[in-house]
Amino acid sequence: MPTYVYAITGVDHPLRLDELQGVGEPPAPLRTVTTGDIAAVVSDAPEGLRAKRRDVLAHEGVLETLMADGATLPMRFGLLGPDDEKVAEALAQDSDAYRTRLAELAGHVEFNLKAARDEQDLLLEIVAESDQIRELNERTRSGAAGQDERIALGELVSGQVAERSQAQAEKTMERLLPTAARAARGEPSASHFLNVSFLVPAESSEEFVRAVREEAERQGDACTFTLTGPLPPYSFV
Repeated sequence: MPTYVYAITGVDHPLRLDELQGVGEPPAPLRTVTTGDIAAVVSDAPEGLRAKRRDVLAHEGVLETLMADGATLPMRFGLLGPDDEKVAEALAQDSDAYRTRLAELAGHVEFNLKAARDEQDLLLEIVAESDQIRELNERTRSGAAGQDERIALGELVSGQVAERSQAQAEKTMERLLPTAARAARGEPSASHFLNVSFLVPAESSEEFVRAVREEAERQGDACTFTLTGPLPPYSFV
């Protein structure tokens, strides 16, 4: 029977497998396949496995518990090995890489930070600091601007928004990175100039949160910082 693989951990992980339910109906019992100090959390693979809600939730539930208990490398849903022996061979083949990644995550948690600036505040600043934009804006508001001028105004403002948002994001990162081990930046959105996950030593969590709070205060009421965590380090596996 094929072996369903949920995650890779160290053998020193708590591995509270009796409290978890695997995929399949009825749920398959979980077990480990080990090679040296590396372990794969596995179960028998049910026939005709598909991404049904019950099985996807079971897979995610196993990962969430394992990651909350210690360093874990999650596998994608539906990953199968021919049998336990082949899984053990795969562990042995890449054991150095798995060991390195697990060591990087051990004792660390993740915080996600989203930062936004009030749009009206940003636009007022842009208009106040650019004679060209201010003049075009006044002509547009009075109805004197032609189509070309209106298009030019939109392009200038859009460029300034992007430039200033990028600069603000870089300054924020520069101040916060010293309190974290690593960072993984997501794409900014129309509403956020910064979307970033930080890998932080668990023992330094309070220091990191304090640094974020101080940065939020430095940037003022026009900016909103939303910090989520501590979380298992999903973004760094």
